[in-house]
Amino acid sequence: MLQDFADKAVQIALQNGVKYCDVRAEIVKSNGFLLENGQIEHFSSKFENGLGIRVLADGAWGFYSMSNPRSMDKLKEGISGAIKNAFYYAQTKKQKVKLAETRTYVDTTDCSVIEKPTIEEMTKLAIECDTTIRKRKRIIKSSIHMHHDESCKYFVNSDGAKIVQNHDDIIAHLSATAYESGLSETVSTTEGGRGGMEMITKKNNVLSVAGDISENADKLIDAKPAKEEKTTVVMDPDFVALLTHEILGHPSEADRVLGKEMAWAGGAWWSGKLGTKIGSAELNVIDDPMIPSSLGWYKYDDEGVISSRKSLITDGVLVGHMQSRETACIFDTEPNSAMRSTGYSFMPLIRMACTCISPGNWDPDEMIHDVKSGYVICGMKVPSIDMMRYNWSISCQYAQKIENGERTELLRDVIVMGNAPEFFNSIDARGNDFTIRPITNCGKGDPMQIMRMGNGGPHIRGVATVKSV
Repeated sequence: MLQDFADKAVQIALQNGVKYCDVRAEIVKSNGFLLENGQIEHFSSKFENGLGIRVLADGAWGFYSMSNPRSMDKLKEGISGAIKNAFYYAQTKKQKVKLAETRTYVDTTDCSVIEKPTIEEMTKLAIECDTTIRKRKRIIKSSIHMHHDESCKYFVNSDGAKIVQNHDDIIAHLSATAYESGLSETVSTTEGGRGGMEMITKKNNVLSVAGDISENADKLIDAKPAKEEKTTVVMDPDFVALLTHEILGHPSEADRVLGKEMAWAGGAWWSGKLGTKIGSAELNVIDDPMIPSSLGWYKYDDEGVISSRKSLITDGVLVGHMQSRETACIFDTEPNSAMRSTGYSFMPLIRMACTCISPGNWDPDEMIHDVKSGYVICGMKVPSIDMMRYNWSISCQYAQKIENGERTELLRDVIVMGNAPEFFNSIDARGNDFTIRPITNCGKGDPMQIMRMGNGGPHIRGVATVKSV
């Protein structure tokens, strides 16, 4: 049994002189498919199980992972190698790893699932979405990718923690492409969350969304490009989700703040600025792993630290970072449940769970009515951010011009640009709405780890440069 191998791995590590050991035993089952223009292109099915073993020896980490463990001898051999590597690295390591103290838990937790997905139900729903998307004459392509994952993770460490966490994810990627007279426009969306079929049939009804993206793609064929100008922008929660992810979430990861991700993923322009005002009083940012149905939901992170809501920015002041047990020692603070890995075969890293801008007091429509000239920015698309998360540009699905407080013409191929401190200080209104969006392809680390999470917030209003490309 996988859990027995995990328990034994901790014993073996301690018998071989390590200071600390933790093990993640994981089982993941996945089923999905791709449907394009009414035809199933392929089905996919995957089953994985294995162990990820971390050892801390003489202030340095060692790591070993194995798939489908069967041999105790192979387990012992792998752990022995990880320990030797740790002692070797320790010889030249200038700053020895220390772990902040944290409470240990023995617990089993399950994410709520109302309706267990089946491949038959998912396929039927996808076909209905495809039919809805292709009702318009100028739609030349419909693409729907759905998949359901079941995950069971057992965490055990040498401090005495023993934690089982079970959850289901269901994700649907939909896109619609319209074409006429040499111009094509694509509108896409990702729906779903941590839970069952209800994540795409009730909470975020993909059939309704399919109609929306088809209509918007069709309308964009007749839309105009935007003229370049620096102006007032009202961003919808979907766009805010990606903006929050890129210029608020990533630079709040303590390893980036310390420069430990600089070689492959960048740093943080606000390194050393804790307690400093970096935005307007309207900027309040949190990270919360316990927001129900978010793809970043978990009760314990991959160090066994119980989930907690983290305040990152309060009234424009930088007040905190996402911490591991190791970085918490460096910052002289407490670990706050930010360590996660893509799977058992990777070392955990500091990652966002569900980073959001908190809602405010404005009605979103009133935010627009209050603008003489500007733009409503709708839907996330593609980000481009510098290494320090300072200069940013993010394209949107589409935009609408605001004239004298009213939405007017539709605009296509729009990109929004700014620098972080200037934009943060320009925010003067937050909506009283609040939406969490699924992010499924966040990359970090070397080797690269692709992680799921949630991001979101309300409508926000600020000043940025808008243009079409």
